[in-house]
Amino acid sequence: MAISASRGLLAVAGATGILLGAAGMAFLAGPFGAERDQAKVEGIVRDYLLANPELVTEAQARLQERETAKLIEANRALIETPFGSAWAGAADGDVVLVELFDYACGYCRQSNADVERLLAEDKKLKVVWREWPVLGQDSLAAAEASLAAAEQGRFRPFFDQLFGQGRPTAPALQAARSKTGVEAAGAQPRYRAEIEKNYELARLIGATGTPTFIVGDKVLQGAVGYEALKEAIAQARRS
Repeated sequence: MAISASRGLLAVAGATGILLGAAGMAFLAGPFGAERDQAKVEGIVRDYLLANPELVTEAQARLQERETAKLIEANRALIETPFGSAWAGAADGDVVLVELFDYACGYCRQSNADVERLLAEDKKLKVVWREWPVLGQDSLAAAEASLAAAEQGRFRPFFDQLFGQGRPTAPALQAARSKTGVEAAGAQPRYRAEIEKNYELARLIGATGTPTFIVGDKVLQGAVGYEALKEAIAQARRS
């Protein structure tokens, strides 16, 4: 699942190559194609791209979207299979919304209401939560406790309780466990393996922070809101 660190540079090079190639072919196919050599055509196209650099940015974004879509499709089972009970909605939902989250992330807390609204309105939607603790040791301890809750079939009550406590401090964690009946399991190797898998998944799709959502073949970064998530779900159904 590892990705080369040069992914962005390759995308830029690829985007520029496509623009040069397509524009060059179009130019050569015109009425003066026979009178122009390749170097002159490339020079004209280069000057045009320098004058309109947004075309390269747009092409790069398109290429990255296509590359990410391929990576998601190749790893869909890994992405959409929950750990224990860390999911909600339709067990056989026609669209799966996956959220990479951190209990210390305020934007994740903000997004919870949007996800709940979608679940309430859309009976064909499945939501899968994946632990991605990136905000320190409290986040890591919370993620491990959350995986224990998921393993014990109590993920949603624990999830709601811990987010309701505010920051996932040790006292908040203990209170959430106590209120939901989750037994402390400690730092189990299987929990660390799940978290490491999610770190790699985040790298795979180019996630830059929490929350990150995966819907169909799309990646949405940050607290994008109800409407953006709803539209992504609709697009996934159309594809």
